[in-house]
This record gives sequence, C-alpha cells and structure tokens, in this order.
Amino acid sequence: MSSYSPIGPVVGIVGAGQLARMTQPPAIALGVELRVLAAAPGESAARVITDTRVGDYRDLGDLRAFAKGCAAITFDHEHVPTEHIRALVADGHTVHPGAEALVHAQDKAVMRERLTAIGVPCPAWARVGTAADAERFAGEHGWPVVLKAVRGGYDGRGVWVCRSAADVAEAFASGVELMAEAFVPFERELAVLVARSPHGQGVSYPVVETVQEDGICVEVLAPAPGLDPEDAAQAQRIGLKIAHELGVTGLLAVELFETAQGLVVNELAMRPHNSGHWTIEGARTSQFEQHLRAVLDLPLGSPTMTAPVVVMANLLGGDDPGLFKRYEHVLAHDPGIKLHFYGKEVRPGRKIGHVTALGSNLDQVRARARHAAVYLTTGEYT
Repeated sequence: MSSYSPIGPVVGIVGAGQLARMTQPPAIALGVELRVLAAAPGESAARVITDTRVGDYRDLGDLRAFAKGCAAITFDHEHVPTEHIRALVADGHTVHPGAEALVHAQDKAVMRERLTAIGVPCPAWARVGTAADAERFAGEHGWPVVLKAVRGGYDGRGVWVCRSAADVAEAFASGVELMAEAFVPFERELAVLVARSPHGQGVSYPVVETVQEDGICVEVLAPAPGLDPEDAAQAQRIGLKIAHELGVTGLLAVELFETAQGLVVNELAMRPHNSGHWTIEGARTSQFEQHLRAVLDLPLGSPTMTAPVVVMANLLGGDDPGLFKRYEHVLAHDPGIKLHFYGKEVRPGRKIGHVTALGSNLDQVRARARHAAVYLTTGEYT
C-alpha cells in the first residue's frame, strides 16, 4: 500500500482554538492540508485536524520543528513572540502575517503610534508608566480615562475604564504595562474585515455592527443596519489602508467606534475574527477560506453576501453543559438556522459556539438567531 501524498500545500497554524478548527472545512475543499500546533491534544482544532503537533508556541525549538514541510505558517492567535517569527523567516519559512505587521496587533502602543502616523482616526492616547502619568492624562483629556494593557487582553480583559484616581490605582495594581486612551462616547461598535495577499490584492467584506455585553461580543449584524453608505465606504478604505501600510498578509479585522464626529479605530486583529464568523454561510467566500487563499497567495474570493441580512449570535457557556439535548428543538423550530460548536468544555461566559441566521428582514432574522442562542445555552424561550 502506498503512503498518502497531499495534492496541495500544507499550511501550519500556530494555535489550536476554534479559529483553526473552522479553517478545516474550507481547507478540505481547497485541497489544502492543515497542521496545528496545540498546547494539548484535547484543544478545539486538535479534535478535528489529524496533523496535530503538541508544543509550546513560546519555544523556538517547538516552532522550528512544527514549521518543517509547511508551505506557509499562520496563526490562531497573536501571542507568538515577535523574535520567534523573525527567526522562522530567517530560516527560510513563509510566515503570514510577518512580524513587522503582527506586532501592531500584539502591542497596542505600537499600533497607536503607527496608525496615528498614517492618519487613521484614533482616540487621544499616551504611554503611562505611573498612576500619576495616567492622572495627568485624565486632567488633559477628561474623565473617564481608559487604561489598557499594552500586550495581551481580549474580550474586555486588560481594559479599565477609570473614573477616579482610585480606579487608576486599581489598574496599576495589576502589574502590567499600561497605556491611556481618551474615553470615546460612541454610538455603536462596528467592524470591517479585509484580506490582503502577499502580492497586494485586497478585498473588503461589508461593514458589520457588533453588539457587546460586558466586553464580550454577543451578536454581529451584517451589514451594519442604517450605516451611511459613505461611512461604510470610509470604514472599508480605512481597513484596506491599514492592511497596505502595515504590510498585512491574510485577514485583518478592524474594530471601530461610530461617533457623532465620525469613525474611530479601536482595535486590530490579524487573523480570522469573531466579527467575521457570519461569513461561513453569509458570504460567497468565508473569512476562513479567504485567509487560506491570502497566506498561500492565491487569488482572493468574492466577499459578496449570500443574503440581504445575516445575524450571528455567540453561544456563551452557562451553568447547564447539556446543549446537545436541545439541538432537536432548535433544528425543528428553524430548519434554516446554522449551528457551530467549538469542541470546548462548557464554562460560564466562555464562547463555546455560535449560531447564524440569514434572511431579508433584520428584526426577524435577529429574533431567530437570538431565540436559538438563548435556548441552546439556557433552555429558556425568548
């Protein structure tokens, strides 16, 4: 019996979370082999991707062993040390995005410096080394002031909205390096997802509205309802400009605030993103397929929507882990709903999956997604 030889390239993904897991279906369709570097064999993507290597993304030796034989290396998260990425490139490996781009998603102060320099709208900000620095910043820009961990932090973690010197002191007690930003009185949060290939082709998905609760995205509305067409076009231009100026290869998610004075950039991510999960059913080319195309320098796919309205609702773990017993009701009640589970242990507040609904009426589509998400996680009707 002859051994199997893949017909397509091998793409290595550092990290084995749900983003790597959801990249597997389009990889199969494209004839691309995936390899993941997991911290443990039971991680989300490791459960569905045969070529799983267990190792530490902080260990250069593990990364070098993992990279052998891969046509391209990419990431499930932004935490790989910048110097390790440079070492892989020096070894001759293709890595997307590269260290010079990814550092802007790893270090918020570096991101703010660069975005400000290229004229992207940002809140007033400053590096702050002490509580006194932060209080002086608040004196110049007003309370509240937002303190953020320069590195790390996600889903509301590593962010302190400070309304007093006591709040500032509490943030500095965390012991992490902080930066300060002026509080932005936004009307809602938006996101735009763009992709850029190594030879410079770029595409943008429609701008979406993201709904947050306690710093965690619970719902994504595509396209952002009621968004002025010029603001939508500006958001897409901002995303493509950042991708070009920073040399991003792969996907770039730009989180924005919509304010009375215009759009303001909040955060960046250089990988598939929660704000783009709706694209699996809701776009001609999902964000996961698009990312594979980009890192392999293939022609990018169409980002056109497959329905007038798409709503994605995250499934957050609750006290009852028995979600499977409620599948039947959800699927029978709404045959058009799509369920995605991440193979993760159910814990309160943890993202364990999402549901997607498509249609033409926003209120109806949103109600369908909300009903499915609430019932699956709590057993309650909405």
